[in-house]
Amino acid sequence: MDTAELPAAPARRAVALRRAMRELGLVATLFLVYKAARVAGADRASTAVGNGEWIWRVERLFHLPDEAAFQRPVLSHELLVHLANGYYAYVHFPATISCLIWLYVRHPVRYLWTRRMLAGLTAAALALHFLVPLAPPRLTALTGMVDTGSRYGPAVYGPPDTDALSNQYAAMPSLHVGWALAVAVALIAVTGGRLRWLWLAHPLVTLLVVVTTGNHYWLDGIVAAVLLAVVYVGLPRPAQPTSPPTRGRGARTGWPRQRLRAPHAPSGHPPARADAGDVVRTSGAERACQPVGSGSPACQFSSAVRSRRDRGRQRPRTR
Repeated sequence: MDTAELPAAPARRAVALRRAMRELGLVATLFLVYKAARVAGADRASTAVGNGEWIWRVERLFHLPDEAAFQRPVLSHELLVHLANGYYAYVHFPATISCLIWLYVRHPVRYLWTRRMLAGLTAAALALHFLVPLAPPRLTALTGMVDTGSRYGPAVYGPPDTDALSNQYAAMPSLHVGWALAVAVALIAVTGGRLRWLWLAHPLVTLLVVVTTGNHYWLDGIVAAVLLAVVYVGLPRPAQPTSPPTRGRGARTGWPRQRLRAPHAPSGHPPARADAGDVVRTSGAERACQPVGSGSPACQFSSAVRSRRDRGRQRPRTR
């Protein structure tokens, strides 16, 4: 054992730990900035409610499904309401953090790309939160929707006028939908096979949940998807890591092999036979001359080498 390599493993672990702590601090900082920015714009309730009524009318103009009509059948099944509230409360952040941790450990290049995509989407969403304060359907009387969180639980938000931890008038766009879609895009990129498209179930279920619970309009999810598409196009594609060729079962390794043809025997002798297992390794020049004959120096040289090898393998029979 080379004792000079012994300190390498602890040093690598220390570097990896420092990188992980730095990434964790960066993600925590971005989250705190996001929360602070949302709270900073939470004092325009009347404008937000007016914008909510306008969004509801625009959706009817484009014949989008009525959120209240979509929520009404779910309210008749209390279990479904609890499941929707639980998904909204407990899946959003844990799913995103779990995806980032897994990408950081298994796919570092894709992790950096996903982190930038989430940061770009969140920055664009915060800008819209300031420019277009929007009350969710549950806080807009015109929609006739029920606040399922406060009525059935579990509840994420308290009364809007006393809630100092979140901005409930920042419905446009839906970061629940945007982050879920970003997670699905990242996981599809690193997953093989047809089943990778099942990751799209997460943003689809999230969209249904945020509408059912009265927290977002359909347009909130659509705008989030459009913003994510813009960020996706603007980001440079992550470099694909290069890996050495895999040597598995059936993989061709080394030089290609070719069976010997029976060499031409001298006059007066019967034709020589090549043994069943008699194989030779061919060089690149020989392989280049195999399809058609050629008069190039490389082909002439390889032909001479092959002829000399064939003469050495001939075994004339004794009469």
